Amino acid sequence: MAKLNDGGFLDAKGDYRDLIFYKKTKILFDMTYWYKERYLERGDRTQDQMQQAARSGKQNIAEGTEDGLTSIEMQLKLVNVARSSLIELREDYEDQLMIHRLEQWNNTHPRYSAMVNYCYRHHELADYKKYYEKWSIEEFCNVALTLIHQADRGMWNWIRKKEKEFLEEGGIREKMSAARKNQRGY
Repeated sequence: MAKLNDGGFLDAKGDYRDLIFYKKTKILFDMTYWYKERYLERGDRTQDQMQQAARSGKQNIAEGTEDGLTSIEMQLKLVNVARSSLIELREDYEDQLMIHRLEQWNNTHPRYSAMVNYCYRHHELADYKKYYEKWSIEEFCNVALTLIHQADRGMWNWIRKKEKEFLEEGGIREKMSAARKNQRGY
């Protein structure tokens, strides 16, 4: 949700839904739901684990970026929880490849570069949903792993940017004091 800076101490906020790494986690949430329904047996504990990790990745970005209005500490903690959830999801998709004795693609695989480039350029659910019925387990897992890696990289870069902003501008307490002094004409 966009919040305007009216000259006070609260920063103007952008919409978390515009963040590319959030868009990737939204795709991962949908992909994971579809994957578990198609490829995992009902009652398999992995179903719930994967879905909760995907959900946590997405939801903690939303909550964390909004909490940043008043707490950089909470913002960074929650976005890092999102990262941790995606690492858990990554492990699950890697396990799926291992269990099915399938290949985790790397830069020597003939389809690796095209997949990485596609995921880099496409951030909307519709860009992926059209392939769900066509992908094999191997393709599905490798695309998910690529999206996880790219979302993680995006979150890490965002966290570093927030760190730099904090060091340059301070936190809410410094901004509150400065705004109050400015209001009083000090």
